[in-house]
Amino acid sequence: MNIRTATKAGLIVFLLVTLVSENVSAQFGIFKKKKDEEKSMSSASLYDRETMIEPMIPTQRQVYHNKIDKEQRKADVSDGSVDATIYYSEDTTLTNSLTRSMLTDVDRMQVLIENLDVSKDPSVENNIKMRYLAAVYGMVQRYNQDVTIDPAHYRKIVTNMRELIIASHEKKLEEYVRSHANIYTLENSERILEEFPTLRAYVYGEVGRQHPKMMIKKLNEFATEPFACQIIAAAARIVPNEIYTYASSTNTKIRSAVRNCDDGIVQSIVKITDESRSPLKALSFLGDIYTGRMTLRQADSITANPDVYYQNLVRLKIEDDTLGRATYTNELAYNGLRYVREMNDLHEEPDVKRFKCIEKMPPETLYYLMIFGQDEIYTSSFIGTFNRMMDRIKPMTGDTFLTKVRYDKFRTFIRMCAGYNTLSTFLASMDQDKKTELMTNFIAGLDKGTNDDLEDAVDVADAFGSIKDSTLATFLRAKVKENYEQAFNTRSRKGMVLYGLMAAIFDGSKALSSQDEVIKQSEILNLPPVNLVPYASLVNDSGIIYEQFYFYGDEDGKMSYQSFLGNFRDGNWKITTDTYWTTITSIKGKKIIVYANNPLSEPGDEEAQEKLNAYLNEQDIHPTFIVHRGHSYHLPVTMDNLAKENKIVMLGSCGGYHNLAVVLNHAPDAHIISSKQTGMMVINEPIIKAINNQLLAGNDVNWISIWSQVDGTMKGPVREKWLDYVPPYKNLGVIFIKSYRKLTVDLAAVR
Repeated sequence: MNIRTATKAGLIVFLLVTLVSENVSAQFGIFKKKKDEEKSMSSASLYDRETMIEPMIPTQRQVYHNKIDKEQRKADVSDGSVDATIYYSEDTTLTNSLTRSMLTDVDRMQVLIENLDVSKDPSVENNIKMRYLAAVYGMVQRYNQDVTIDPAHYRKIVTNMRELIIASHEKKLEEYVRSHANIYTLENSERILEEFPTLRAYVYGEVGRQHPKMMIKKLNEFATEPFACQIIAAAARIVPNEIYTYASSTNTKIRSAVRNCDDGIVQSIVKITDESRSPLKALSFLGDIYTGRMTLRQADSITANPDVYYQNLVRLKIEDDTLGRATYTNELAYNGLRYVREMNDLHEEPDVKRFKCIEKMPPETLYYLMIFGQDEIYTSSFIGTFNRMMDRIKPMTGDTFLTKVRYDKFRTFIRMCAGYNTLSTFLASMDQDKKTELMTNFIAGLDKGTNDDLEDAVDVADAFGSIKDSTLATFLRAKVKENYEQAFNTRSRKGMVLYGLMAAIFDGSKALSSQDEVIKQSEILNLPPVNLVPYASLVNDSGIIYEQFYFYGDEDGKMSYQSFLGNFRDGNWKITTDTYWTTITSIKGKKIIVYANNPLSEPGDEEAQEKLNAYLNEQDIHPTFIVHRGHSYHLPVTMDNLAKENKIVMLGSCGGYHNLAVVLNHAPDAHIISSKQTGMMVINEPIIKAINNQLLAGNDVNWISIWSQVDGTMKGPVREKWLDYVPPYKNLGVIFIKSYRKLTVDLAAVR
């Protein structure tokens, strides 16, 4: 079926039918093979019973059932009410999936365990069933301790636990574990595999090989196990900075585990830890030091000079040194901000002074400055850096230059060029064939990687929202549909979902200034309307809207705080300031209470935030409107405090996919207001005031009307900065992530 026909017929229904049919067809061929197995599984029907054969449960086991039930009630009440539903988001599919996993399926698993005919010996039966129940209890307990819930993840966790119990009962545990050595089996292994050390070691080793970055954080769990060195060695190649942390730790167990590991790369990290003057910086050159291309003394000499150090980080990136790639990439991003901030701070100075810090940099260094400076770079700083890069790549063409940097982050670069209106300039540097090839590759291959690897796809979605060239936009739409057809023909599940959604989003983005068009697009994507936030979703049971503002203690934060207070001196509000926070309460219109931590000098600002958050938790107050007021380097602190109750999140600069995904992990319903560069007080204040005016009147927050209202006030030099703000209904990256995640869960639910 053609994607255009599919979109007209209803994209979501089409994809569901196609992918479910594909799944059934794929399974049909193995039904016969499984039939004999199912016949021999005399207790198969037992596994699906919803009632206990013997309702009288021994006291010891009843204790565990009670503990499981208590944890389930805790999960149920986490949304504020005990109603046999675990609210996750406005998306009922996600809420239903989570409810089914943690309530319905866990109940059934308790029944399943009691119905198992384990042994004729009551003591043996009791011990085995106690172990199964303890495993289920641990699983639900871990869920309640998790601050970033993913319904799809817990659907798989619960399914895996059930399958482990059944496999153990049928004496097929080893067969199951060896074919399912994944993160789900690992999470469920503590009690299920406690009597099978060889199988437990196998799971840890396999998952350590597949996910070393995740596993090394669990080192304390297995530091004394024989397989610890295997996992440490795998992590050393990916995140050497973590190994450095453990090698220098005061925790004797994990310190010894690292230092006793005889892997050559691990020992190189230990040497850097013990002998380097700047070990964290020297770790960037782990590959050079390990292979003998550089001595530790030479590495220390390089790290002592910031400019030379940065140039060498770029060298490592271009060479694509595999050892410690994450470490030197992080250093490249962090150290590059020094140049970006200097250019930003001098934005009113002549170019000769403003761009002096980058005048001697080669084009590839400027490329990485822009890519990794995306969170903070001003429009004029980007354009100045871009123009210098274009001058210095000559006589190379744009495509030749991208080849030199191995097309590293090229989709991010194109997205930024589209956002800053320099894409046509870059494309003009190459001939038509190369231009076509580049933009074809920009769209192609987005289905590579794991199902949750969406960074490149989000870059494409965001770029499309900024492209004003109608010919190029038409070309990209056609390429999206071509890639969908290819995914359909090859039965690429991720490709069909990804390109199908992208086609619908791109087709719908042509007229996103109209309320009707935005609503229509939301319906096609099976999402709640992206053009507004209902007033009812922002109030608590008492009809109060709570807002929270995060301020920081630097000079900018203190100025921002004073500007912020000016919004509430119009007679509609009462302001009360305490030691750690300020409370602002509406005295006219609907009830709104605003909390803002006081911007105490660092580190007092974070203490103030912690005190305020503790108070809100004690009072069972869950703000639905969150505002970050600070530089982008403070943003991770604000994002760590986001929660699923947050419906509006205002971040200033958002920094592409990573930050969008983190926000939606914490707050899946969030409407995100962001900017292509650092937010500005003179823009933030009118937006916040317009939102609160609608709320005081008891109205829904309508983004199209708010943007139209604020747009009329943005005159003069500030207008350029205003145009960099992205309203929630035009944030194609957010819309794409929400749609993709929802459809992924929809598909999992019907499999």
